Formats: sequence, structure tokens, C-alpha cells
Amino acid sequence: MLTAQEQPHIHQHMELIWHKQVLLKVSVLAWRLLRDRLPTKSNLADRGIIPVEARFCVTGCGQVEDVNHMFLSCPIFGALWPMVRAWIGVEGVNSHAILDHFLQFIQYVGGL
Repeated sequence: MLTAQEQPHIHQHMELIWHKQVLLKVSVLAWRLLRDRLPTKSNLADRGIIPVEARFCVTGCGQVEDVNHMFLSCPIFGALWPMVRAWIGVEGVNSHAILDHFLQFIQYVGGL
């Protein structure tokens, strides 16, 4: 368990990701996102596909482009979440971890 890359508490929410009313492409994106399997620059650099020097965010903010940065803390892309919450009419906090963010949005729609 100490060396596993999977987060054990994700499994209890898999039925929500693979729900029949969720589009397959959305389910695949969520599944890859929660497992840090998206082709971010950080993951590509770790696999030797791009040079380590090229792992910084595409926006030019100077941070390493990983899933938490791209989806939550990037000043460009992460700034979209308060607008999404306002659009759907809910209050919330800015999460700093993908799983926390996922669980927060599930609660918004009554999934938990």
C-alpha cells in the first residue's frame, strides 16, 4: 500500500465516474485525471517524451504543468472554477487537490 500509486479512497466514487448518464469521453477524462494519467508536461517529462526543461506551464506562469496546477492553481486555467461555481449557482472553496475538487463538485449535484 505504501508503494501503490493509486489512491485507495478513489474507488468508492468510481460508480459516479462510470455512471451510464455520463458521456464516455467525460468518464475517461475524469478517470485519467484522478489517476494523474493525463499528458501534462510533467508526466511527459517524467516519461522522457519531452525534455525536463520543457515541463513548465503553457501559460508562461513559471510553474510545473501537472494536473493540480493545470486544473486548480494556474492563474489562467484555475481561475475558471469560481466562474463555473457562479454559473451553476453554488458557493464553494478553491481546492488544492484534484480528488477534493472532484468530491466537492459531486456534492454540488447531490452525488454523495
